[in-house]
Amino acid sequence: MKRNEVKEYVKKRYGEIAQSGESCCQSCCEPTARETAFQIGYTQEDLTDIPESSIMGLGCGNPVALASLKEGEIVLDLGSGGGIDVFLAAKKVGPKGKAIGIDMTEEMISRSRGIASEHGYENVEFRLGEIENLPVEDNSVDVVISNCVINLSPDKDKVFQEAYRVLKPDGRMMISDVVTEEELPLEVRKSLDAWAGCIAGALEKGQYLDTIRRAGFRNVRITSETICNTNVSKESKVKITSVQIEAHKG
Repeated sequence: MKRNEVKEYVKKRYGEIAQSGESCCQSCCEPTARETAFQIGYTQEDLTDIPESSIMGLGCGNPVALASLKEGEIVLDLGSGGGIDVFLAAKKVGPKGKAIGIDMTEEMISRSRGIASEHGYENVEFRLGEIENLPVEDNSVDVVISNCVINLSPDKDKVFQEAYRVLKPDGRMMISDVVTEEELPLEVRKSLDAWAGCIAGALEKGQYLDTIRRAGFRNVRITSETICNTNVSKESKVKITSVQIEAHKG
């Protein structure tokens, strides 16, 4: 399966999600967006502090809660979707800080920009772009976050290299993503629906951590992990795990 084929399918699927407002991440989701948000780590206070329309039931964790954001910091969200983590980060960093969301789906960018404008956010920005080729300057952000998006990329080495590039010398990365406990079956890897559903692109846990280290990150560690309720396939018993990962540049 070609990388471009995967990327175009995922892009099309998430464009549909942006327009419909539905959830699709089969690995960690409950029936409603709000139920999913509670399940994966968002609090009632979190969900009260942000626009309801940014809560789409996508994700497998709450990277903003892990990032210990400080006022004045610049935060970059890889695969920002409807903007839930960008809006949460914007609250944390305050008017002197900034939260930037990157998404390759025009429909998602249009949706999140509309939400930001409607609710008067002045310290957020949403940029159209790919996480393998970030439209962000070198050494310009304090924190990189991401929520169940990097698994969707067929070139994770490039994603982490880009994250490393844009971080300031003392920057940090806090991400939530899904990994496997062992290798996925080939038929799952070849399924475009499984790619869009946050399954087929999941790497084995150790391989995922090694990919981060190869990009240059130090002190790479899993801060928490949870087994997700999902059936990879009828024949396979491979476990999908939601992990929260911390890593530092330099």
